[in-house]
Amino acid sequence: MTSPDFEPLTIAANGLRFHALAAGPVDGPLLLLLHGFPETSHGWNREIPALAAAGFRVVAPDQRGIGLSSKPEGAAAYRIDVLAADVVAIVQALGRERAQVAGHDWGGVVAWYLAAHHADVVERVAILDAPHPAVFSEYLRRHPTQWLKSWYMAFFQLPRLPEAMLRAGDFRRLAHALVATSRPGAFTPDDLATYRAAWAQPGALTGMLNWYRALRLGAQAPLPARIAIPVRLMWGDRDTALEPGLADASIACCDAGEVFHFPDATHWLAREEPERVTALLLGFLRL
Repeated sequence: MTSPDFEPLTIAANGLRFHALAAGPVDGPLLLLLHGFPETSHGWNREIPALAAAGFRVVAPDQRGIGLSSKPEGAAAYRIDVLAADVVAIVQALGRERAQVAGHDWGGVVAWYLAAHHADVVERVAILDAPHPAVFSEYLRRHPTQWLKSWYMAFFQLPRLPEAMLRAGDFRRLAHALVATSRPGAFTPDDLATYRAAWAQPGALTGMLNWYRALRLGAQAPLPARIAIPVRLMWGDRDTALEPGLADASIACCDAGEVFHFPDATHWLAREEPERVTALLLGFLRL
């Protein structure tokens, strides 16, 4: 369910069409909000009103392969460098030269890549529960417990079977995963209905899974060891998929970085702690 205060947009960028939610003054500083798996732009609906009221032009797109946005075929279309290029193209399509970015989960991974390779377009990034990709790879090698938490990434590499399992029972497993790994009440029945409608879009399940399948293909340019632009990392320490040590290891790669731990929160910070997340965003982003 979309709030009447949000303006739906269709943005032509990078050869695709992106559905987005927008709010705030059209001449305000551009703030892009990037969702993660298995969410859509709806994942930011609790933060958008306050960010818009503060004066930002907030735009939250459904990223490629997801929701109402275009769904190109093949895993190669979902390499991280391509996903980052989408964001750069969206900034340009909105008539801007630069933007600030906040990303959660996969949206946070895209934000890390933007910070490393597109600092000419992205001024600063706020990241929720997403590790620096190079740190994550090294952490996997050193911590077997993280391997166990990441089992689903290997499962998603399989052809067709993940789609069949996730689609069964009106997306019962996907909905259960959101509810079971979050605090009670984080995802309302309306939230789940909105996501089920997005998952049911033709090609959406395969598009979502292709983000994972593209991991084996790598990117055109690896992330450098250091991130120069300002980074604010927020981390739910009760995340069932990512260990808390990833947060401090990731922020150690930043020249101007800081990390905020949420001891009682899970992976779903934007749903569970919208007021504090919004406050940390407003204290970091530039108007």
